[in-house]
Parts: sequence; structure tokens; C-alpha cells
Amino acid sequence: MPAENLRWETLQALKNSPKGSITFDPYWSERGEHILAGCKEALSLSPHTGIILERLNSSPLQKSGFLTSHSGDSSPGLSEEIPTTSFSSGSISDINAKQNTISTALSLKAEKLGTVTSLICLNLFAQMALRLRQETQEKLVAAAASSESEQLKRFEEFMELKQRQEYQSMRDMMERETKESIGRQEKLKEEQRHRIKILNLRVRELEQQRLREEELERQRQVEGRERLRSLNTIQGEILQLNQLLEPSTLNKTELPAGSLSSYSTRGNQLCSQVSEVVRKTAEGEFPSVEDMTVAERALHEMRALIRLMQEEVVKVQEKKKKDREEEEAQRKQAELQAQREAQKKEAQSAKEQAQRKGLQNSAEDSTVKWSKELQHSAAQCVQAFEHLNSPKDAQTKKLKLELQKAATIPVSQISSNSGSQLREIFDKIDKLLSGRAVVSGGKSVSTSQHPQGLDFVSYKLAEKFVKQGEEEVASHHEAAFPIAVVASGVWELHPRVGELILAHLHKKCPYSVPHYPPMKEGTPVEEYQRILGYRVDDSGVEGQDSFLKRMSGMIRLYAAMIQLRWPYSSRQGSVPHGLNHGWRWLAQMLNMEPLADITATLLFDFLEVCGNALMKQYQGQFWKLILLLKEEYFPRIEAVTSSGQMGSVIRLKQFLETSLQSRQISPPNGQLSSTFWRS
Repeated sequence: MPAENLRWETLQALKNSPKGSITFDPYWSERGEHILAGCKEALSLSPHTGIILERLNSSPLQKSGFLTSHSGDSSPGLSEEIPTTSFSSGSISDINAKQNTISTALSLKAEKLGTVTSLICLNLFAQMALRLRQETQEKLVAAAASSESEQLKRFEEFMELKQRQEYQSMRDMMERETKESIGRQEKLKEEQRHRIKILNLRVRELEQQRLREEELERQRQVEGRERLRSLNTIQGEILQLNQLLEPSTLNKTELPAGSLSSYSTRGNQLCSQVSEVVRKTAEGEFPSVEDMTVAERALHEMRALIRLMQEEVVKVQEKKKKDREEEEAQRKQAELQAQREAQKKEAQSAKEQAQRKGLQNSAEDSTVKWSKELQHSAAQCVQAFEHLNSPKDAQTKKLKLELQKAATIPVSQISSNSGSQLREIFDKIDKLLSGRAVVSGGKSVSTSQHPQGLDFVSYKLAEKFVKQGEEEVASHHEAAFPIAVVASGVWELHPRVGELILAHLHKKCPYSVPHYPPMKEGTPVEEYQRILGYRVDDSGVEGQDSFLKRMSGMIRLYAAMIQLRWPYSSRQGSVPHGLNHGWRWLAQMLNMEPLADITATLLFDFLEVCGNALMKQYQGQFWKLILLLKEEYFPRIEAVTSSGQMGSVIRLKQFLETSLQSRQISPPNGQLSSTFWRS
């Protein structure tokens, strides 16, 4: 069996060991020596013990029971006397100590038993030592195997731990690298988004810059075209203004020869400056800001030159006018008394003529002649601005419309709201007639922009004043006074406008002359009615009520104008067309045969507006004339008036009776007070 083989191999190994060379001396006990006294070496295991232990580790030895079994030769009490000791795993020194103990016990026993038994004891000793060593070796092998197994388990656990740590470290590293990779990717994405954002911003900025450049270029083109249009306008205006400085035009102003030459020369120089600027733009380029500055400066100088020339003309005219006024004042002073005497004679002659030979059918020849002269002057004015009135080019047509608006719109705005507003309107009209620029419809316009501008504006302004009387005053009687006071102020500063107002008034209302135009042979009925003041159109002749309403409005405006004066006038003297003309009109009306409905209406309107002023001016003579009207003339009015036309006659009769009874005529409604001019 394997175990038996191992035992014999063990015994062979022990035999070959130094211990196996021990010589047995049977007389060791007699000499008192130790049984192992011959062995000089320290007890130790053989070097070949490792091989045996490896075999024992791979094939555990079976326990031998020879120590417990008894041969027939053995002494039965030997096993009982030899102590058996159970060995535990320990050091070599402990094993040797136990062997020594056994040897000592055996020696003592041998001494007792004698020499014969010594051999038996030695044999037993060898067996026991061998068994002891075998058990020791088995325990050592088992302990070593157990230790190695534990170490192997610890090593495996350590390796597992190390492997887990390496795995965890690797996992942590992979997670860290993953996070770093994700972070780098996020950073790259953020950088990419940032770069994209920057690129988008740059693209947007470039697009905005391109749009700005396009807008600037478009604006430059627009401004350039606008400057070019302005330059053309400036050139046209300068050329028009320069026409006013031509010798043929300046000769009519009665200026000195030296002034005429200097004005003409300077005007040509300014035209040359503008022409030089225009010549630069002939190649398709727009004029620069500097070019426009030069052109505008030239225009301002030209306007200043025209204004200076007009002021000089006005000074010359004012000087001549002042001389004439002085002569006229002296003449009027001499004629004042004669005039009053003539008025007395007119009133007396009117009464005498009515008693003697009846009344006239028309005004006096001098009055008719004066009215015809006004009409002729108005016709000449129309011919003077014929080119402007019938423009052939768009620019002149536009200028005509702007001038017409500048002349008519302020007159339409006249009202009795406040004195300050009325003064603003008057100043605007005065500036326009003086050749200065005014703003109309958001645009600056001046009569100096066209040689015929002043005549055109004067004519349209006079026409608008009369139209306001025809329409506004006819509907609202109180409106006569603010319109009349502005017209009177304009008339005083610009007599030409006053003459045109009278011309328009006489044409639309011949009864303001007073004049009853006779019907000439061959004149159509509609044309004659138009001459009498009726409106005639395709639908026919206007009704009598509408006709009387318009005539009433114009007579009320005329009656207000002859008694009012612009309160801010700096000139001395009487109203340009004063109350003496109202006295003349009333006296001549009473010398003419009355017309049904018309005469009563006009007399009532005239006396209601102007009666108070005439009463204060002529006092007793006025009451004589009113008495003549009541007693002598009024029955003639009643005689020609039918029963259906008695309304105006009744109003006139009540007015005359009330006035004569109280010897007083009340101020008209709507008259402007001093409080109004402070508002």
C-alpha cells in the first residue's frame, strides 16, 4: 500500500540520516552514559524531509496502529508504562523535548529490565520516535497546508480586491474620461454655438451695414434729386426775380439811373453764380451741399436786392405820395367848407328836383365815369398777369395756385374771434403784398417769384373780399365789420387793392355806384340781367330772394368799409374811402327813381350799418336828408312796390319812423369795440 511504502521510505531515510549511524552500546547504562551519548550532532530533520512532506501533503499518511497493537514478544506492561503524548503542531524544539523525555523514560525502563530488554526498548523507541516524527510531520504538513490554503484564500481575496479596485479604478477613470469627453464635447458644442452666434451676428451686422449703405445711397440719391429740384427752382426764381431788375422794368419805378444800373448789374452777377453751379450738374452729378449753399446764398441776395429795390421804390413813391398828400390836404382844407355847402345844396336840390321835374334814372355822369375808370383799371390788371393766369408750364401753374391760396385763404379765415387773430391775418396779407415770403399750405411763397405775381395777388385778394361780402356777410351780417376793417387797412397801405375792391363791387353790385344800367338795344335779356347783378347759368336766372340777399351783403360790406380804419395804422389822415363817399351814395340814391324791392332793401341795409356814423359826422344835415327820405322819397318807393314785396318797405318805414322820433340811430350789431382788439 502507498502508506506502507511511505513508511519504509521514511525508515530508509532515517537509517541513512546521521541518527541512523549511532552505535548501540549495551553497556551505556553501566557506564552511566546517556543512551544517545555517542551522537554528537544536534537532532534535526534530514534535508530529504521536504520531499517526504510534499508526498505526505499530496497523499496523507494513514495512521499506524503499531503503537497500540501488541506483538507476542512485547511485554504487556510496556505500553502501559511508556507515556503517550498527543502532539500538537508546534516548533522543532518542542518535538525534540518530547523525544528526549521518551528516551529518558526508555533508558530508565531499560535499566530496570536489563540488557535483554534493551534491544526491545530500543526498537520500541525507534518505532515510537518514527511514529512521533511521522505524526509531527503530518501535523506540520497539515498546518502548512492549512496556512498555505489560508494564505491562498487571502491571496485570492487580495487578488479579487485588487481586481475589483483596478476595475473600479478603471471604471472611475472611464467615467471620468467619459465626463471629460462629454464636457469637451459640450465645450466644443458651446464654442461652436458661440462661433455660430458670432458668425450670425457678423452676418447680421454685414446685412445691416449693407442695408444702411443702401439706405444711405438711396437717401443720397433722394437728397441729390431734391437738391437738384431745389437748384432748378432757385434758378427759376432768380431768373424771374432778375426780370424785375431789367432796365425795361426798372424804368417804370422812377428810380435814379445809378441805382437802376447797380441793381441790374448785381442781379446778372447772381444769375451767373447760379448758372455756374447748374453747369456743374450738367454731367449727371447731383449738386453738393456747398453748391446748394452758394445757390441759396445767391437767392437770398437776390431777394434782398429785390426787397431793397422795392423799399427804395416805396420810399420814392411815399415821398411823391407825401407831396401829393400835402397838396391834397391843402386842397381838401380849401374844399372842405365848399363840400359841406355842396352837400347842403345837394340835399336842397334833391328836394327841388323831386318837386320840379322828377328823379333821374341813373347816377351823375361823373360818378358813372369814375366807375368805368375803375372797371378799365381792373381790366388792365387782368391783362398784366395774363401770362401767370394762363400758365403753359407746370411750374408756373403750381406757382399760380400757391399765390392764389396765399391770397384767398387768409381772407376766408377772417372772423370776430379775437383781435390778435385778425392782426395776424392782416400782417400776413400785408407781407404778401409787400413782396415778402409767407407760408401757405406748408410752403413758402412770395409775389417776387414772378414778375406778374403782385398784380395777380392784388386782383385775387380784392375779388375774395367782395366774395366774402356776397356770401359770408349776406348770411351773417355781423361778419361785415372784421372783413371791412381788414379791407380798409389793406386799402390804406396798398391803394391798388382798394381800387380793385371797388371795381369788383361795382361789377357785381352796380347799385353800390349807385347806378341802374339801362338796357341797350340788341342786348339779350339774360345778358342784361347779368349786368344788373343777377347770377345766370344753365339752369336759368337766380331767384329774387337770393339776388337781394347777395346785394344786401355787398352793400353792408361797403357801408362798413367807408366808416372803419385799421386801428394799428401809423398814417395820419382820414379813411382812404371815407364817409363822404357814403354821403354821396345816399344823396345820389335819393336823386334816382326807386326800383321795386331793391331800393328799399339797399337803403335799409346801408342806414342800419352806416347811419350812426353818418349821423355823428353830418349831424343836422343828415337828419334833413332822412326827413326828405321819409316824406318825399318813401312814398315813391311805396308807389312802385307791389303788395307781395312790402317786407323790405315795412322794415325801412319802421327804421325811419323810430330814428326820426328819437333823433338817434343805434350803433350797428357786430361793431368792433376796444375790448375786442385787446383779446
